[in-house]
Amino acid sequence: MHSGWYDRATRRVRDLSSGNTRVYLDFEVRRVHCRRCGKVMRERLAFLSDNPFYTKRFAWFVGRRCRVSSIKDVAEELNMDWQTVKTLEMQYMRAQLAKAGTPGPKAIGIDEISIRKGHTYRIVVSDLVRHRPIWFGGEDRSQKSMAQFYEWLGQKKTRGIRLAVMDMWKPFRNVTNECAPQAAILFDKFHIMSHLGDALDKVRKAEYARLSGTDRRFIKGQKYTLLSNRENLTLEGKKSLKLLLAANKRLNTAYLLKESFGQLWDYSSEAWARRFFENWRASLKWQRLKPYEKFAEMIDRHWDGIAAYCKPENKVSLGFVEGLNNKIRVIQRRAYGLRDEEYLRLKVLTCMLPKL
Repeated sequence: MHSGWYDRATRRVRDLSSGNTRVYLDFEVRRVHCRRCGKVMRERLAFLSDNPFYTKRFAWFVGRRCRVSSIKDVAEELNMDWQTVKTLEMQYMRAQLAKAGTPGPKAIGIDEISIRKGHTYRIVVSDLVRHRPIWFGGEDRSQKSMAQFYEWLGQKKTRGIRLAVMDMWKPFRNVTNECAPQAAILFDKFHIMSHLGDALDKVRKAEYARLSGTDRRFIKGQKYTLLSNRENLTLEGKKSLKLLLAANKRLNTAYLLKESFGQLWDYSSEAWARRFFENWRASLKWQRLKPYEKFAEMIDRHWDGIAAYCKPENKVSLGFVEGLNNKIRVIQRRAYGLRDEEYLRLKVLTCMLPKL
């Protein structure tokens, strides 16, 4: 560099606080004028964040606080501008992703989330071995959007996928079969049980419509009680459930069938799993539970994606998928009204990564 002139400029940046006292650092930054290009080159300091008014460790502190609090709360706590807090948090999350590196997943989970009203969806793909989301994107939940993930991952890493866990949405299955034909497809237990819960709710509604007068009082307002897991109910909820099932024989039968269906995922042999399902479907005979019959037909059509769970190599923690969905719902509630999709993408992709 052919220097023309050289000087020092005084800077002040905010650093980590000491108790309730804000701390600022005053220091000099060297500047050099290049006669060849005419530019003024400023000294780069590793301890500064991308925002030149804050140190990197302060920016990381803001990012860690935003993992558990809203931008508004952190801005009020640190007496900072809302937009500045958001910018520092996004820098922190990008640093987290850079440190995590490029994934090479062996087992993936595919799901969609609604980002706003009007059926606007984005696809989330997770690494089920490392327990972290790795991709957020697409314009909807179509085959074209799903294909964007495999294009992003690349052919070499796509060939390494041995298992893909998803719901029974056909576009996801079609693209996975085309782009990763070596991968076994497994349908997510929680989505399947959600379909069964919908069938139980339809039975509840049908019973409410069939009955009249005082017989309805046992069913009215009991949707949550009926559809929740028994262990999640309060003592009062368990009493209400017991009263409801004792008062309505058809709902009692439907409830017991729903509870027993969960045993399907306990089998390590496909033959025994199939025998259990056939016995379960046979028990529907004469019960007049049309929603359950339709559910059984759906399971029969998608049996390969359910039986895949019986194979030892396909045993993955499906609870992580449900836990991730709950985390994403919390993120969306906390970021309510925030239209920045890039911010949401970073929040989702970093929600399971360790702190910096």
